[in-house]
Amino acid sequence: MGGFAKFGNDLYTGERSFNFVGKRRIWYIIAAVMILASIVGPALRGGFVFGIEFRGGSEFQVSEIENLDSDPIVNQDTATATVESIVPDASPRVTTVGDSGIRVQTEQLTQEESDTLAGALAETFDVPATQVTASFIGPSWGADITTSAMRALVVFIILAAIVMALYFRTWKMSVAAIVSLLHDIIITAGVYGILGFEITPSAVIGFLTILGYSLYDTVVVFDKIRENTAEDGPASSRTFGESVNLAVNQTLVRSINTGVVAALPVGAILFIGAVVLGAGTLRDIALSLFIGILIGTYSTIFIAAPLYAQLRENEPAILKQTKRLQTARAASVKTPVSTVETAS
Repeated sequence: MGGFAKFGNDLYTGERSFNFVGKRRIWYIIAAVMILASIVGPALRGGFVFGIEFRGGSEFQVSEIENLDSDPIVNQDTATATVESIVPDASPRVTTVGDSGIRVQTEQLTQEESDTLAGALAETFDVPATQVTASFIGPSWGADITTSAMRALVVFIILAAIVMALYFRTWKMSVAAIVSLLHDIIITAGVYGILGFEITPSAVIGFLTILGYSLYDTVVVFDKIRENTAEDGPASSRTFGESVNLAVNQTLVRSINTGVVAALPVGAILFIGAVVLGAGTLRDIALSLFIGILIGTYSTIFIAAPLYAQLRENEPAILKQTKRLQTARAASVKTPVSTVETAS
C-alpha cells in the first residue's frame, strides 16, 4: 500500500510521468481499431440482437420447475423442441432464469397459438398451467421505445456539450469530452453486438448511466488541466501539452481507484443477476454499466485529455510559448558543449 501511495505521489509531483499526450497517435489508432471492430463486428454477426421490447413478439415464462436439468443447453433444447412442435416457424429464443425458470420468446403469436404453447410448456416441464405466464408486446410499442431512447441520447449529449462549454468557458473542452463520450457509446454497443448480448430497455438505461459516469471522470481530469494551464504564464517552464499531461498523471491514481471502486459492486450485481438469480433486468443494467465503466475510465485518460491538448496546440499564444521553451531547452543543451571547447 505504501508503494502505491509513493507511486501516486511521484505522479503528482512529476518525478514519475507517463507520456499520454505525446503518444496520442498510438491511442487514436487503438481507438480507431476498436471503433471499427465495434461497427464491423456486429455487422458480420447479422446486426444487433434486440430484446422483445424493441422488436415485439410473445414471451412465455415457466417458473418453479422442479428437478430442472443443470445443463442450460438441455433445458433450451427441450423448450425449443416444444415451441417448434406447436409453431414450426416461430424461431424461439430460450434462456434459463435462475435455478428453476425458463423464458421463451417468439414472434408474435395468435391467441390460440399462445394458449396452446403455454399448455405444452406446462406439460413439458411438468408444472401447473398457473406457473406459465404468457405476454406479448406489439411492434409499435417497441418502435416507441426505440425512438424515446434515441431522443434521450441526443438530448443528453446536446445538454452535456452546452453545460461543459459554459463551465469550462471553452468549446474545445466540450468537444473533447463529447468525442470521448461517443467513443464510449460506440464501443460499449459494439461489445454487445460482437458477443451477441441482447439489447433491452434495461441495457439502454445502463448506456445512459455510463454517459454520466464518463463525463464525471472527464470533468475531474479537465478541472485539474484547467488549474495547471491557468498557472502557465510567459515564464512557465512547461509547454501547454506538458501541463495537460501533468494533470492526467496527477489524477491517474484517482481515476483508477474510482474505476475499480465503481466496477467492483457493479461486477457483483452482474454476477448475482446473471448467475445466481438469473434476473434479466439486473444482468442487462449491470453488464452495460460494467463495460461502460472500464471504457469510460480508459477514454478520459487516453482520448479526452490528449484530444483537448491537440485542439489547442495551434493557438498563437500556445505556439509562442512552446517555441520559446524549445529554443531555451536547445540552448541549455548546447551550452555545456561550448564551455568545454572554450576551456580546451
